[in-house]
Amino acid sequence: MAKPSDTMKDLVGLCKRRGFIFQSSEIYGGINSCYDYGPMGIELKKNIKDAWWKSMVYERDDIEGIDASILMHPRVWEASGHVAGFTDPMIDCRESKNRYREDQLEVYVPTSGEGLMYAFPEGKPEAIAKKIKRARVELDAYEVKPLPDIDVSQYSRIVGPDTKEAGTLTEPRLFNLMFKTFMGPVESDANIVYLRPETAQGIFVNFHNVREASRQKLPFGIAQIGKAFRNEITPGNFIFRMREFEQMEMQFFVKPGTDDDWFDQWKQMRLDWYERVGITKEKLRFHKHADDALAHYAKAAFDIEYEFPFGWGELEGIHNRTDFDLASHAEYSKKNLQYYDQEAQEKYVPYVVETSTGVDRQILTSLCDAYTVDEENDRTVMSFHPRVAPMKAAVFPLVKKDGMPEVAHKIVADLRKDFRVFYDESGAVGRRYRRQDEIGTPYCFTVDTETLENGTVTVRERDSMAQERISQDKVLDYLQDRVV
Repeated sequence: MAKPSDTMKDLVGLCKRRGFIFQSSEIYGGINSCYDYGPMGIELKKNIKDAWWKSMVYERDDIEGIDASILMHPRVWEASGHVAGFTDPMIDCRESKNRYREDQLEVYVPTSGEGLMYAFPEGKPEAIAKKIKRARVELDAYEVKPLPDIDVSQYSRIVGPDTKEAGTLTEPRLFNLMFKTFMGPVESDANIVYLRPETAQGIFVNFHNVREASRQKLPFGIAQIGKAFRNEITPGNFIFRMREFEQMEMQFFVKPGTDDDWFDQWKQMRLDWYERVGITKEKLRFHKHADDALAHYAKAAFDIEYEFPFGWGELEGIHNRTDFDLASHAEYSKKNLQYYDQEAQEKYVPYVVETSTGVDRQILTSLCDAYTVDEENDRTVMSFHPRVAPMKAAVFPLVKKDGMPEVAHKIVADLRKDFRVFYDESGAVGRRYRRQDEIGTPYCFTVDTETLENGTVTVRERDSMAQERISQDKVLDYLQDRVV
């Protein structure tokens, strides 16, 4: 069985080779934790977003969609708490020039209280353990402590994760994660604006606009898909954590007192959604946030986690945000954001149940879940659910003569009105199948001599490699029944 690190390395290689994801600005050496989506990646992204949007907005009558601006009034971020509280303790290494979050570093501390200490990123002690073994010191002579538990006066004894000498780590200092820029011709404090670190605030400030325009009554939700930006200190694990990313968020506004029930309902509905896009159920779990670890706005919070090759990681958050956001924006903007409940004849500030997930994490989850090495048949397969597969079908002429390419091109032309379809006439059919397996195409249709004789084509299913024959006139119906 491949090691998790090998699996991620192989998956990253496949993503580049088959046009899913490229390092941003690669010809210039790349830029850390920024990625570009290639021809297959952008189709996978679009299909995942479409599946989420359809489930939220099209299939319900109590959720409306918006697309709010990335740039917002700076007071928005004061009201939300991001200006004052969206910070992490940061530590720099003077030697390697790398930057770390204090709460994500752990330290091997000698049990004797003397000697060097070795720091490593949380959950990744292997490299530090090798350092200690090379120094011919037994591992059981150390205990592991979080870096925040280490007195800064002891930093001179710490060997950083990427260094050989001790004493290169700086003391922690607070670091705001928002990207700051200026609006207008003068770079002054009065012209500071921020790239939004989340899409949720664009929903909250438009609460009344959407409610009045759509004539919605509580309970109802507002959904949005859009870019967000965070100057993360320790991004990594491919596209799991990036500085520029895309979110899919829905804020569901409810009457206070009904929020707990809606919170439980949305937990289950969001977990059920992953079956719809083909994610392995056994690799999903809930993680409850402890009361002392809740965000400042939250009454309750659960994460849906997925078991990535590098370990369990957060995929989606479901939060009971209470009335914090609307009440705070009402205070800062001096606008009335109460809701008038005609049936109850009362006014109140609604509570909010939030579901928030990253598009890029959804993509990474789909990639990891689909990645399969079929050793028996000597192939690598991306077993995407047909609903999210980037390419829905491929069409091959068996040979490049006898009128087969013309028939194949006609089938492709008919399918492309509804689906993303690939035409390939290069190489042996078996090799063409393997290429489609690596991009996750669920169905391949081959035009052969029987097609010319009786109008049927061979259908080959990706995962089982089973084949059957159907009429070439039924190919569109065949796909519509299986991939929509």
